[in-house]
Order: sequence, then C-alpha cells, then structure tokens
Amino acid sequence: MTLEKKQMDVQNDPWRLKFHIMPETGWLNDPNGAIQFNGVYHIYYQYVPKDPLGGATHWGHMTSKDMVYFKQEPIFMSPDQEFDVNGVYSGSGIEKDGKIHFFYTGNVKQPGDFDYIYNGREQNVVHVVSQDGYEIERREVVIPHEEFPEGYSDHIRDPKLFKKNGMYYMVLGARTENNLGSILVYQSKDLEQWTYHGTLYDGNEEQGYMWECPDFFEIDGQSVLIFSPQGILPEEYKYNNPHVAGYILGETDWSLVKFKPTTEFREFDRGFDFYAPHTFEDDQGRRLMWSWMGIGDTMPEYTNPTIARGWQHALTLPRELVLENGQLYQRPLEEYKKLRKNEQTKSFREAGALSGEVYELLLEFETSAPFELKLRQDTELIYADGILTLKHGKSGYGRRKRMTPIKEIRQLQLFVDTSSLEIFVNDGEYVLTTRVYPDAGEDAIDLETKADGTITYWALD
Repeated sequence: MTLEKKQMDVQNDPWRLKFHIMPETGWLNDPNGAIQFNGVYHIYYQYVPKDPLGGATHWGHMTSKDMVYFKQEPIFMSPDQEFDVNGVYSGSGIEKDGKIHFFYTGNVKQPGDFDYIYNGREQNVVHVVSQDGYEIERREVVIPHEEFPEGYSDHIRDPKLFKKNGMYYMVLGARTENNLGSILVYQSKDLEQWTYHGTLYDGNEEQGYMWECPDFFEIDGQSVLIFSPQGILPEEYKYNNPHVAGYILGETDWSLVKFKPTTEFREFDRGFDFYAPHTFEDDQGRRLMWSWMGIGDTMPEYTNPTIARGWQHALTLPRELVLENGQLYQRPLEEYKKLRKNEQTKSFREAGALSGEVYELLLEFETSAPFELKLRQDTELIYADGILTLKHGKSGYGRRKRMTPIKEIRQLQLFVDTSSLEIFVNDGEYVLTTRVYPDAGEDAIDLETKADGTITYWALD
C-alpha cells in the first residue's frame, strides 16, 4: 500500500482517536520536553513520520493553550546530525533566562558487527536552545558518549533536568555492565558545563536490567523518582507487561545528591498500554504527566491493527499527580470537563439504557460491592472477591486480562475513545490504560451489581 493510500485511510479510520495526541501517519512513542512557556503548553514526542513500525525518531511537536485542544506543529528536530543520526531520542526541557533549554539523547549506531548494547553504540547528551519552543537557536553535544563513567553498557540515555538550591541537575537512565539498572546524576551551574556526580540511585537484580526515562521532582516535601525498568519478572498481579513504569517515594541527601527510598517501587498503571511517563510543572504549580499509550517489545503477545493503516500508538490523557495517603494519585485534568455534553445521570438499575462510542463515565457506589461492567463490544470490568479484572475479547487484538487487588471500590471514572480506554479507580488511586479496537459504532453500557449508586454519562465533543 502506498503512503498516499495509507494517509487517506488514516483520515477515514474509525479507530482514529478523538481527544488524544496521535500521529497523522507513522509511529509515535515517548513524550518528551513538556513545558509551559509564555502561556503555551508544548509537548514533544518520539515520532517516525512514514513508518508505523518505527525507525530513527524525530521530535514531533504539539501546542495548546488549554491542555485540551492541541495544534499540530512542524517537526521540531530530526536525526540529521552526526551525533544523532540514528535517532533523536528522549529528553526534557527547562526554562532559563527567557529561553527553553532542551536536552536529549543523540543515538548513533556504528556500522559493523556489534550487539549495540555493550559495543557499537553512542548515546550523546545534546543541548538545544530555543527562543520560543518552535525554532532552534543552537544544538550541540554537552556530554559525549565517550565521557560517560566506566562500568556501564552503551545504554545511557533520556536526560531529565531539574533545578535545586541554585544548581541544575540532570538524571540519566542507565544499564551497567552487570545488567543492573541505575540513575546517573550530573550537575551544572549554567546548563553548559556538566560534572558527573555519581549515581542518584542504583538497582538490584530484582529491579530489571535497564532503567529508561528517569524523572525526579519533589512534591509536598517528598522526593519522587520515576523510571521505566526493563526486565522485571512478572508476579501474580504485578509487572505483567514486557516493560513497566512506576515510581519510588523517598528522601534526598542533597549534600551527597543521593536518593533514599521510603517506599517500594510502585507501578503507575495496571493496564496493557502505558510506558515512559514524563512530567512537568505548569504555572498553576500542578505536576502533570503524559505517557506513551503503548509499550515496546509486545509482539506477538498483542498488536495494533492500525499498523496496516499507516499509523501506530498515541499518548495518554495528561494527568495531574497528587500525593495522598502515602502514594501518588493520578487524576484527569479539570480542563477536560469542557468536552462534556448530553449529561445523563441514572441509578445503577437504569444503566442499561446508556450506550456510546466516545464518552466519559462516572460510577459512584454507595457501598463497595461486586459488579460487572460491559463496555465497547467485548470489553468487561469485573470486580469480585477484592480483585478488579479488565478483560478484552477479540477487539483487544491479543490483550486478554489484567487483574488488580483493590480492597474496595467506591468510584470509577472512565474515558472511552474510539480505540482506547483509561480507567481511574477511587479518584486515581489505581489506573488501568489499554488500547482496544472494536467495530465502529455505539455499544451498550451494561452494569450488573447489587450495590446502590449512580452512573453519569457524558458524550465527549
């Protein structure tokens, strides 16, 4: 099929998402460089314009003034330099002196017979300066691959920047030569000259072999370390995806720049499609997070049928992170209420009269009780014996079942798009995100439960 034919199919594709960021054609993965600058929200993302199976990534770019409606901007960066010829990989942005400073990993694969894990790969830290987030003023390597410390594989990447006590810090995800995850930290006074300061936090054999997309911030006096470990072995209810993403709460000794955990590693999401979360703080002081609504290395477990139509993947809805009860809650942004229309509120016994294709659904239980909720085509949410189960039929394209222990469920909030489902449990205490590809058209919403409560439905415009 020609690219032109695929582009026509994209425009007429019933699985094309209505209120999520997705590519026109090609491949999308990690969110990058999120920042609010001069009243405009900018989100960049890994992007391969023409190949839905991936390749050397660019930075795609979208902007918004309200975090709901986004404008597609021209590609911000492409892999056209000798230091990033095999991909403009993930990174972040930070404001200094009225300009945006981006840092990303320039990926280079040397030609030859290499494994590209322990040899043959360069991953350079590149600094980009922009006056406005649209145009590039300069772009140069500030930490070349050969200057990374000894004891590590060639996989050191995904710089995330933050400022503390007048000093700039950069954290990088890494894989040691012994196949353990690690977070490296560099510091700088001016964003130009960087000094290696050791490791912020080191992993063990149970925490995977590579830590991608690190993120670090403080919220309500707590340090939060986010990363996406590859290679964690699955447990009964945890780590069921090929790669996972989560966080650890802790304390930081800034004299040593060392992170001390006070909690275990916790997954952000218990669904099928969530990876590489990326956060920033906006002008309202909110900590907001985007994530890739996809995951790498899933085939042949499950797939996305949109590949045949010339595109693949999307970003999740942006979520606000709030620290409550010793954990991070994820909540849909208040701004998304402006999409609501045609509100219908019914008792649980009347819920069978509802149906839709693109909608928000809010269930409020008077008491926690077992239930079965049938959604798009053959997708079900079942709560019984303290276990919430997300099940797909054929529309899951290989996605079958995810189970999560939850002591009680008093509230569910669901955002249903043409080919995605985001489920927020107990006001964001748990979240499950999944792609799903049902036949086009509205489907009945069927709730079975002995509990009393109300269900509110909004079509999303």
